[in-house]
Amino acid sequence: MKPTAGRFMVLGTLALTLGAGTNQGSLPNLAALVKAEGTTWINTDPLSGASLRGKVVLVDFWTYSCINSLRNLRYIQNWTARYKRDGLIVIGVHSPEFSFEKDRANVQNAVRALGITYPVAIDSNHLIWQAFQNDYWPADYLIDGNGHIRYHQFGEGDYAQSERVIQALLKQNGAGDVKGGTTIVPGAGVEAAPSDDIESPETYVGYDRAENFASPQRLSAPQTYTIPANLPLNDWALSGSWLVGREAGILQSSGGKIVFRFHARDFNMVLGPAQAGRPIAFTVKVDGHAPLGDHGIDTAADGHGVVADSRLYQLIRQKGPIGNRTFEIDFQDPGVKAFSFTFG
Repeated sequence: MKPTAGRFMVLGTLALTLGAGTNQGSLPNLAALVKAEGTTWINTDPLSGASLRGKVVLVDFWTYSCINSLRNLRYIQNWTARYKRDGLIVIGVHSPEFSFEKDRANVQNAVRALGITYPVAIDSNHLIWQAFQNDYWPADYLIDGNGHIRYHQFGEGDYAQSERVIQALLKQNGAGDVKGGTTIVPGAGVEAAPSDDIESPETYVGYDRAENFASPQRLSAPQTYTIPANLPLNDWALSGSWLVGREAGILQSSGGKIVFRFHARDFNMVLGPAQAGRPIAFTVKVDGHAPLGDHGIDTAADGHGVVADSRLYQLIRQKGPIGNRTFEIDFQDPGVKAFSFTFG
């Protein structure tokens, strides 16, 4: 999310002090951040500046419903295992985008489901995010043994360059036998690399950031929506009674539908139940038909699936040629919350 045109920047000797002292420039003090008020931790006791002093540190900003963060994660996990013996310390900073990602239990469940074993700071108040002046998911910062940020990567990609910087910093820090070469990490499910043929952008449902919404709209109040006869590429529409709020659209009665004209291999949505413990059944179609072999990991071949918790759902993964397609999802019951569409 929030990709940048300039994928990376080497920051050289701008200082990030790990102990007491004055920051140079506007970069944060990591020792203060690991003790930041309101920050809690998963997979570790609260870290201290002393435990990080003299270490090469990779700080990964992510959030668990972000497709870009999830695709980046496979490399973070690989580097964690590959360079642990050489002294690399990996810290995940979970800075939420949506309100449900602020819930500690939700983050803990995601960390467990994703198999993350390195320390994760729960940055629900964005204190660490703000201290780094960060604006991207994912964002990776590499810090050398002297406490200087030497490199950052905004957005997914440029993995070989990031790995070369890791190797160089570890060698500079005295690691004697750092593995050479760079790795290509195949991903499964939502972590698989995106296709080269994507013409549909990440799109939000909530009115704060909604674009290409083709239904006549009245915001912040329940309304019965209809779907236009023809949708241009990347337009989307609602059918049924929905309340479109700042962050999400909430289905008010049974029989609601969302339609999106897209061009990509994968079609994903961030969805959740409005009331915890009340799953919502759905059916998806592509060009009016069940997806069959093009179903995603969260749908069956006949298009059926269930929204049981708040997260990213992979609904379509096409196996054949990619073209302009019409996606539709029907909800049998009210109470679903639709946050965004993402593609791969």
